[in-house]
Amino acid sequence: MIGEITLDVLRNSILITGLVLIMMLLIEFYNVASKGRRFEKLKGSPSRQVFLGSLLGLVPGCIGGFAAVSLYTHRLISFGALVAMMICSSGDEAFVILAMIPEEGLLLFAILFVIAVAAGLAIDKFVPLKSNRILAKCDDLAIHKSDGGSIPSIFRRSSYAVMRHPSRERIIILAAVALFIGAVIAGLLEHEHAGSPEGHNHIVTFNFLSERWINLVFAVFSIVTLLFVSTAKEHFIKEHLWNHIIKKHLPSIFLWTFGALLVCHIAMHYIDAEEWIGDNLLTVLLIAVAIGVIPESGPHLVFVTLYAQGMIPFYILLANSMVQDGHTTLPLLAENKKTFFWAKFTNLILGLAVGLGCYLIF
Repeated sequence: MIGEITLDVLRNSILITGLVLIMMLLIEFYNVASKGRRFEKLKGSPSRQVFLGSLLGLVPGCIGGFAAVSLYTHRLISFGALVAMMICSSGDEAFVILAMIPEEGLLLFAILFVIAVAAGLAIDKFVPLKSNRILAKCDDLAIHKSDGGSIPSIFRRSSYAVMRHPSRERIIILAAVALFIGAVIAGLLEHEHAGSPEGHNHIVTFNFLSERWINLVFAVFSIVTLLFVSTAKEHFIKEHLWNHIIKKHLPSIFLWTFGALLVCHIAMHYIDAEEWIGDNLLTVLLIAVAIGVIPESGPHLVFVTLYAQGMIPFYILLANSMVQDGHTTLPLLAENKKTFFWAKFTNLILGLAVGLGCYLIF
C-alpha cells in the first residue's frame, strides 16, 4: 500500500512541479522580454496604486511581489498598496493552486483581489501617505544589462542558430521539457489516462477545467517554452532559467509538493484525519493563519493539498492565502524589518478576521 501511495504521489508531484516550472519559465521570458517595464509603469492616485498593487499580487510567483516592493521603496505606491499586494500574492503556491484546483483557484484569486482592494483603500484612508514608511532605494527585479536581445523571435529561422552549439544547461532543459510534453500528452502523469472511460467522458462533455484539458493546454504552453529555450541567448539560459528557476526553485517546489501530498495521502489511509480536522476546524484555522506568517514558499502547500482532497473548508485556504505571500516580501525584510513586521501583522489580523468570521457563519 505504501508503495502504491508513494508512486501515485510521485506521479502527481512530477506533474504539478512540471506545470509550475512551465508557468514560471513563461513569466520569466515575459519579464525579461519587456525588461521589467510592464511592472514599473505604475504611478498615479492612491486608489490606482492599491488597484495596481493588488494586480501585481495576482501575478503567480515572486515577480509581481518583488515589483511591488521595489515600487514601494521608490515611493511609487503606498503602504495600503503594499498590503494589498501581500493579500493577493500566494508566491509559488499560486502556480500549484492553478495546477491542482484551477476552478477553485480562480475563485480564490477573485475573492483575494476584492478583499485586497477594500483593505488597501481602508488602510490608506487611516494611514496618510506622508506617514507611510519609505525605504531606501533597491533593485529587486532580476533584470541585467546583458539581457538585451536575450529573447529573439521564435518565428525567425536565424534565432535557432544558437542550437548549433548548445550548452549543457540548454540541452538538459530542452530534454526535460520534451519528456514532460510527451508524458502529459500520453496521460502518464494523470489520475485517469486518456484511454479510460472517464477520460473519454471529459473530452465528450468538453469540460475545459478537467484534468485532461488543463494538462493539454499546458502541453501547448510547454511546446512554446521549448521554442523559447531553443532560441534564447546563453546568458538568459544560464542566469535566468538555470541559476534562478531550475537550481533555486525546482528542488524546493518538488520536495514540498511531494512531502505535502505524501503526508496527506498517508493520513487519509491510516489515520482518520478528516474526522479530527472536522472536529477541530478552529484549531486548524489558527494553525493555517500562523503558518501563513512564514515568509517562504512551501509550508502552505499542506493547506492547498488538504483543500484539494476535501479535508478542510474553503475559508481556511482563503485565510491562509491572505496571510501568506511566499517569499515576495523577503527583500522588504532585508531592507526594513519594522515595515515588514507591520505589513505582516496587518495581514495576520485581516486573515484571522476573515477566517473567524467565516467559521462563525458556516
